[in-house]
Amino acid sequence: MSDSIDSPLISVVMPSYNHGNFIGRSIQSVLSQTYKNIELIIVDNNSTDDTDEVITRFSDNRITLLKIQNNGVIAASRNRGIQASAGEWVAFLDSDDWWKTDKLERCMAEATPDTALIYHDMQLVDESLEASGDTHSKSRRLCKPVLEDLLINGNTIANSSVVVRKSILLEVKGLDEEAGMVGCEDYNVWLKIARISENFLYIPEYLGSYLYHSDGVSRKDMILPREAAMKPFLQCLSKNILNKVRLAQTKKRYSSGRVAYARKDYVIAYRKFIDCVANGDLILTAKVVYMLVMSGIRVFMRKISRY
Repeated sequence: MSDSIDSPLISVVMPSYNHGNFIGRSIQSVLSQTYKNIELIIVDNNSTDDTDEVITRFSDNRITLLKIQNNGVIAASRNRGIQASAGEWVAFLDSDDWWKTDKLERCMAEATPDTALIYHDMQLVDESLEASGDTHSKSRRLCKPVLEDLLINGNTIANSSVVVRKSILLEVKGLDEEAGMVGCEDYNVWLKIARISENFLYIPEYLGSYLYHSDGVSRKDMILPREAAMKPFLQCLSKNILNKVRLAQTKKRYSSGRVAYARKDYVIAYRKFIDCVANGDLILTAKVVYMLVMSGIRVFMRKISRY
């Protein structure tokens, strides 16, 4: 158990909005940590449910409740928590996720003086609290250059798994609050950190749970926010790496188009496939052309059926 006065303070930043049904479990998972030198900063976006009532049930002087109007930009809530934090380290935990009791202790045991950011695997859980069909969110060890790995292979870091040095967050000026980046602002800040440090530490253990539910960001199309998160870093890449990044983006757009097609959103699917034409390799381009024809036919058939 980590209760030594020599243990660095960890500030846990928890943004919340109308998560009264979930936040109690998240708070308890923080207060139950075997690592004791913590503070919990809850940044609530003026919830209209019973969030405040749930929070006040916890009598613990390590909890600070802040109120904010973030206009739908969760990065503003996280930045407010970072600004209010006193810890050497900042840990992020969304108010519908939760940790194993030894999460912070495991992270601090692995950290070295050079470590900038720590992350780990997460278990995916549905609203019934049963493991979802895709039972785990398994991350991966990033290869150097870390920035190129994240750009080419995508975001592998779950926000609620991260413990990061506050000094690093301040150096990169926190999270971007651009509205067009909502849902991928965490990816953007990992990229900003990777630009100044290669010292990302991956712990291949499931130290937390991620709630996958109907209102979650994970169910939304993240193509445009993801590309907005990546855009500031593309200009510094070599032509070869840039082509790899563009191919990876095209594959994600193609996959998104296939999802739209399966949902019978044929117009949306057609638009996504059109966006794939320029940057695919030979095999991908052949697939795109086929899906363009199929979705185009579906759109045409719907139009003539109205007459």
